[in-house]
Amino acid sequence: MSRFHRFAEIHTGDRAGWLRAAVLGANDGIVSTASLIVGVAASPAGQGEIVIAGVAGLVAGAMSMAAGEYVSVSSQADMEAADLARETRELADDVAAEEQELAHIYVARGVEEALALQVARQLMAKDALAAHARDELGISEQTAAQPILAAFSSAVAFMVGAILPLVAAIFSHRSEIIYVVAISSLIFLVMLGVAGALAGKAPVLRATLRVTFWGAFAMALTAAVGKLFGAVV
Repeated sequence: MSRFHRFAEIHTGDRAGWLRAAVLGANDGIVSTASLIVGVAASPAGQGEIVIAGVAGLVAGAMSMAAGEYVSVSSQADMEAADLARETRELADDVAAEEQELAHIYVARGVEEALALQVARQLMAKDALAAHARDELGISEQTAAQPILAAFSSAVAFMVGAILPLVAAIFSHRSEIIYVVAISSLIFLVMLGVAGALAGKAPVLRATLRVTFWGAFAMALTAAVGKLFGAVV
């Protein structure tokens, strides 16, 4: 029986990409849509106009989030692909030099030189490109850019987040929309902060306070704009 055992450890690094996109999308969906609704509701606009503004904000925001995430993460993927292509050429040109380079990385991390060279040779014998991608470039299967997943997660999360204040506005009396949307949205943000922190194994209070504060600030600012100008914003 092997002396090495598989320990039941739970890590969240593999969730970083989609979790970041999902939390960002949901937070933006709640904050931007609620802020838009509150800002319009602070003006003389009727309830129908408020709801239309909220729906337009939902659609436009979801598409914007998807496009933005896809473009930005695609840029990251392009850079990773270029780095891997360059590393592939370097491995083909001079394997020995790449072996030494990998060994130096391990030495810098505290491994003895002879052992570092041995580890570098064994890892490169199995998959040279993967070894250099992981330890030299910082690219692994868990951290590699995934544009489509990021775009999809952001768009869906935005729509889910945006629907919440929109539903609150639809079922509220015109005179109560600002208060109902603002309070319900803050509750949604608290729930989002807790859920995101638990999913990422992060401090719950800090995450919750962060999203709630900025959400309240955004809604207060847009309400002030709507009240000040007295027109649909």
